[in-house]
Amino acid sequence: MQARRAARELAFILFSQFEKQIINYSKKDLEDIILKSVRILKSSATDELKTAVGSLIVMRDQIDNYEADSEINLNRPIGAPNIPVPIPMTSDMSGRINEMIEIAEKALTALEIAEFTTLDSQNDVKDYAISIAELFQKNQKEIDDTIQKHVKNWDLGRLVKMDKDILRIAITELLFIKDAPMKVVVDEALELAKKYSTEDSASFINGILAKVIVEYGIS
Repeated sequence: MQARRAARELAFILFSQFEKQIINYSKKDLEDIILKSVRILKSSATDELKTAVGSLIVMRDQIDNYEADSEINLNRPIGAPNIPVPIPMTSDMSGRINEMIEIAEKALTALEIAEFTTLDSQNDVKDYAISIAELFQKNQKEIDDTIQKHVKNWDLGRLVKMDKDILRIAITELLFIKDAPMKVVVDEALELAKKYSTEDSASFINGILAKVIVEYGIS
């Protein structure tokens, strides 16, 4: 995972801890929230990996039982090793495996973010996440007004919080962090949406960011 990608995920987690009014957080407050968030990430990753391991054990037991209960093995002498048998339905197995892969990927991402944040040589991850939060706090009205302008028939307060936080992070980068490449900011905002929000969020966020890019002439 690249440092700035980790920083954006950390910023997203940071924003999720904010209360409704987020203009009074000091840098020390933000650092404390990040520390708390990293601890939550590590704990969550551990729980998710335990869930994945538990699911693998259940799947292994189901396969073992299916094999043992097959006619060919029921007729073998007691003590003889089972003969492998074909599994007729692959859809259930694939679904379970995909679910475990998704859990494992989220856990690995959480551990990577935690590692990036705690390593002294990677303080730029924490600093970049805090920079996003501080710049948003200073420019909250302009950023939220920009979102509101392009969200037709929706009040900002009614937006899904995850979508609003992703938009706030991306627009903060687009408008106030000049060395953040536009395409990277948008692409990673969409990845956050796909990972953490609803099914339609990525296309919604992409549409809003496209309008912001045109409005401000960002290239």
